[in-house]
Amino acid sequence: MKKNIHPDYHPVIIRDASTGTEFLTRSTATSSATSVWSDGNTYPLIVVDVTSASHPFYTGVATIPDVAGRVEKFHRRYPHLNQ
Repeated sequence: MKKNIHPDYHPVIIRDASTGTEFLTRSTATSSATSVWSDGNTYPLIVVDVTSASHPFYTGVATIPDVAGRVEKFHRRYPHLNQ
């Protein structure tokens, strides 16, 4: 790797704004806000709206659309297309 061309890659704490869940990871993002992690060290704190702790896909709360209801509605609306 070339010297002095890459951004600073450092540990940061990511906090989910809706659940308050925190993750310690590495990032090039920085912040003036800081937080103390369980290891006793202080790291920059990045607050984000959605993480795997609150996203419906990862939490299993995602709803499956009512496809059967849509098909029935289509058939009622366009009965001449039913065969």
